[in-house]
Amino acid sequence: MTTVLILGSGPNVLDARAWPRAPFDNILAINNAFAVRPDWDSLIHPEDFDPDRLPRHLEPAQSIVTADDYVPAQNAYGGFVYAGGTMAFTAGYWALCHHRPSCLAFMGCDMTYAPRGETHFYGTGEADPLRDDITLQSLEAKSARLEIIAARQGCAVVNLSQADSRLIFPRRTPFDLQDVSPRGFVENSVDDALHREDALGYMATSGRYWEELERFDAAALADLDALWLAAAGSSRDT
Repeated sequence: MTTVLILGSGPNVLDARAWPRAPFDNILAINNAFAVRPDWDSLIHPEDFDPDRLPRHLEPAQSIVTADDYVPAQNAYGGFVYAGGTMAFTAGYWALCHHRPSCLAFMGCDMTYAPRGETHFYGTGEADPLRDDITLQSLEAKSARLEIIAARQGCAVVNLSQADSRLIFPRRTPFDLQDVSPRGFVENSVDDALHREDALGYMATSGRYWEELERFDAAALADLDALWLAAAGSSRDT
């Protein structure tokens, strides 16, 4: 069993500082989350991430994952328009492709933000997943898609956060991952969703889908989101 811990920048990600390393075979940090604990293995960041905020020193086993790495991986799973253009989902699909894990465990990626005060573990930052973006009309649907695509690969996806979350993944703790397995889904609805994706043909191979927005219909993507939520069935956030 291979378990990948994906760390985001939510305030509660600091809880992960006290977790033992043993449950995790690989730790993937998103953006600033490399500062949460020193034993991360990979750091993934978007093209516009400020290079001054990158770690100044890498251990021999640590690596940086850039667009050159994650764009081909994302395209292998349908592309950014269908997966959702925010780094939590990009990290999930890259990990699926690169590590072929049996479990993806998210922490600090709830995509909920306090109306005032600190929004991230390092203070106040931009609520990237809440921006006006045609690929992010339903964060719940995008998380359903990731969980189902992973399940079809034999990988369970869980949320280690106990806070309110836009992710529909089942809740777990770092101490009960040994026997985790993928949840079931509605196979006919999955087929419908994948066929709809093929019919729409919304692949942006460069990864820069925002340069091709005139090709994409928001209503069609909202209908697709509904199909993925239907495919998730009643197994939501339990």
